[in-house]
Amino acid sequence: MTTYALFPFADYWWFYALFTLGVLALLALDLGVFHRDAHEVKYKEALTWSIIWISLALIFCFGLWKYAHWKLPQDPRLLAEGMTAAQAAQLADQTALEFLTGFVIEKSLSVDNIFVFVVVFSYFAIPPKYQHRILFYGILGALVFRIIFISIGAALMQWHWVIWVFGGFLILTGFKILFAPEKPIEPDRNPIIRLLRRLLPVTPAIEGDKFFIRRNGVLHATPLLVSLVFIELSDIVFAVDSVPAIFAITREPLIVFTSNVFAILGLRALFFLLAGVMHKFWALKYGLGIILVFVGLKMVWLNDYFGGKFPVTWSLGIIGAILAISVAFSLAIPKRTPGQPVQSHP
Repeated sequence: MTTYALFPFADYWWFYALFTLGVLALLALDLGVFHRDAHEVKYKEALTWSIIWISLALIFCFGLWKYAHWKLPQDPRLLAEGMTAAQAAQLADQTALEFLTGFVIEKSLSVDNIFVFVVVFSYFAIPPKYQHRILFYGILGALVFRIIFISIGAALMQWHWVIWVFGGFLILTGFKILFAPEKPIEPDRNPIIRLLRRLLPVTPAIEGDKFFIRRNGVLHATPLLVSLVFIELSDIVFAVDSVPAIFAITREPLIVFTSNVFAILGLRALFFLLAGVMHKFWALKYGLGIILVFVGLKMVWLNDYFGGKFPVTWSLGIIGAILAISVAFSLAIPKRTPGQPVQSHP
């Protein structure tokens, strides 16, 4: 196990730049071409986009694996450590598996975001045809905040005590999800939303797909803007869990960054795919809690117990098994008194 980044930013700044430009181009194509006209995203369209985003992530994972197999055996730092070609190839395999595991973790934790989206769109009575527009800008903001959190996390992970703090926080959060009673989401009680309403008058009704309008020379916010702000605030809260969780799998900022981005890009399609049936997967909440406890234990104990690195193949298998069992348990034993989900789409 190396104590340094295999893909340091100083050497790979060009990749970060190209990757970010590629993501922005995909988002521009999404909103400017495929969703230029506001419309309700149906199940078939959501399924198609989900397949596209997941396929892009898998293609990237394959490309990363091929590149690592080419680059790492000739890395001068690894050669100076006396690493053989076989060991470098094993490290390349581990790199690709870390990306895949991180992607699965981030994709799993994004289920919490979907619950929030459902509640917020119901609370503010956002018509289905405008929900994609809100989520588009919500995802754009989420990418910015994730970059900030990842940068901070990568800097802090240089100190070992931070690993214990992150790990302990994930364990506590996991137990909170498992045992603490659920609290209803009430956007109007959020202090930031209250401040927004004080700074800007809010129109009582939806004004098409606009976030702002002017009436008698006075700038007004619309319910679309209020719901967007709450979604952004919620993602900041979720990032506090998800970013440390992926640092439990890998210390490579490039892998943390790219796996986060791919998971976030597919979040809109996942919402439209699952929004109407989320109440059926009631056990997923407990599965996510167990996953957070597991990755927290991995940071504070399991990595050291296994000589510095808990096998990433085991991590991927354990996380996949937890998710599969949660889904199977939900379907096998339907909840008798489900909440009141908002079926935004037939």
